[in-house]
Amino acid sequence: MEINAVELEKPEGINIILGYSHFIKTIEDINEIIKTTIPNCEYALAFSEASGDKLIRYEGNNKELIEYSINNIKNISAGHTFIILLKNAFPISILPQLKMSQEVGTIFAATSNPIKVILARTENTNAIIGVADGYSPVGVESNADKEKRRKFLRDIGYKS
Repeated sequence: MEINAVELEKPEGINIILGYSHFIKTIEDINEIIKTTIPNCEYALAFSEASGDKLIRYEGNNKELIEYSINNIKNISAGHTFIILLKNAFPISILPQLKMSQEVGTIFAATSNPIKVILARTENTNAIIGVADGYSPVGVESNADKEKRRKFLRDIGYKS
């Protein structure tokens, strides 16, 4: 078995959600979740079928993000994997709804950081072992860092 890492590509400032699902219905259900939960965001969604036609299914409203999502799914090359790219929206806005979806089995990552997907190659597909998200920590937050964090969360509307 061969193990390697694939870096996901995206424009600066775009959030990625990477997950595992199990059915062709996934693409439509996740598309509905995005459109009804954060209707004003720009997004793309790609899903790789693991059987049947074995196609990459996709939806979205931003052509550039659609191209990135399809290329990332091609590079991952693992069945029943989906990727969502969000512009002007945070993953926290849809993670609860995604986790409640009948089709979604696992969310591997939700980040705007650089991300690598760790893959194991089997005889007929790749399997996602995990992800490397962002960077290693360089220290422990100070009181000033705590204040900065608290202010940021309030500035973006996630805390009052």
